[in-house]
Amino acid sequence: MPRFQRNDNSTDKTFTVSADTSLQVSPASEGEREAFTHYRDGMSAQSEGEYAEALWNHHKAMRLETDPYDRSYILHNIGLIHTSNGKHAKASEYHFQALERNPFLPQAPNNMAVICHYRGEQAIQQEDPAASEAWFDRAAEYWKRAIALSPNSYIEAQNWSRITRRFFDA
Repeated sequence: MPRFQRNDNSTDKTFTVSADTSLQVSPASEGEREAFTHYRDGMSAQSEGEYAEALWNHHKAMRLETDPYDRSYILHNIGLIHTSNGKHAKASEYHFQALERNPFLPQAPNNMAVICHYRGEQAIQQEDPAASEAWFDRAAEYWKRAIALSPNSYIEAQNWSRITRRFFDA
């Protein structure tokens, strides 16, 4: 049974019904439709914290999807799941892959910056100021890229860069 038929959230059901209707009238191939269905089910599972199911659906969508732009969003969401599970190195790999397919995806460098910032905070707790500074510098570079792609976003990162004197132009 498709995930949307098990979901009690009326907003999710409304989105799913409208997405299914659009998909039926669009000139998409059967493979593209199946890829979208798995992506949609993965997103739904992901939003509910059902990460194993979400990963299964996202990986299935990746095997079916051929468009690099669409694949970038699937890879990005796989990266988010690995971040949520504390697998930061693996998450970064997926965000890099997403950027390779779509260099205009600001969420990917933003999430890589968040991971670097987290590692910088960990280094502070481990009393390793040199490592902390290196991680924060990497975070600043990723945020610089994300902000360049989406200048009106990531206001907290822009403020952080000013406070820490890691200025960059949007």
